[in-house]
Amino acid sequence: MARDPVKSARRAALRERRRAIAASRDVTSDDTALAGHVVGLVESLGLGRGAVVTSYESIPGEPPTGALNEALTARGITVLVPITLPDLDLDWHDCADPARNPLGHDAIGRADLVLAPGLAVDRTGTRMGQGGGCYDRALPRRAHGTPVVVVLHPGELAGADYQLPRAEHDQPVDAVVTADGLTDLGLSPWRSRAGA
Repeated sequence: MARDPVKSARRAALRERRRAIAASRDVTSDDTALAGHVVGLVESLGLGRGAVVTSYESIPGEPPTGALNEALTARGITVLVPITLPDLDLDWHDCADPARNPLGHDAIGRADLVLAPGLAVDRTGTRMGQGGGCYDRALPRRAHGTPVVVVLHPGELAGADYQLPRAEHDQPVDAVVTADGLTDLGLSPWRSRAGA
């Protein structure tokens, strides 16, 4: 995917903002809060033992995912996390598998819920990632109607008057979860499946 100079400039600004936000956050408290919000979400969707959720293993500066991955696994939910391939496509492995055996590109198609990383999301569901296009390649492989929820820091969901640049290949998302809670962007009836 060709580099878009507008997106590149926006991404640089968002990375700088993330560094400032991350430096001000209590990682332990955020980890616990995110786990609680995600558990509440999966319960509202009726997902339990045997369900599949994609997540990721956060790195320093990102919203922490350790506690939420553990909480989902403890409920009998299979948590798939990505393996970034040299071509920036994604393979997947079971978070509980110490050997990290690859499950294939299409493993995301088993997911009942996709938790995805990002730098920011706007109110139209546009997600800005790190720029490799990994999730833009992977998300079309999910089953039709599978919701995508982006994990962000508080303050990284854009206000109503701010739009991120969107290209034709960008995959829209349904909601954002932060340590402060879940924000449904109201773009699709994904939560009505469970009466939420």
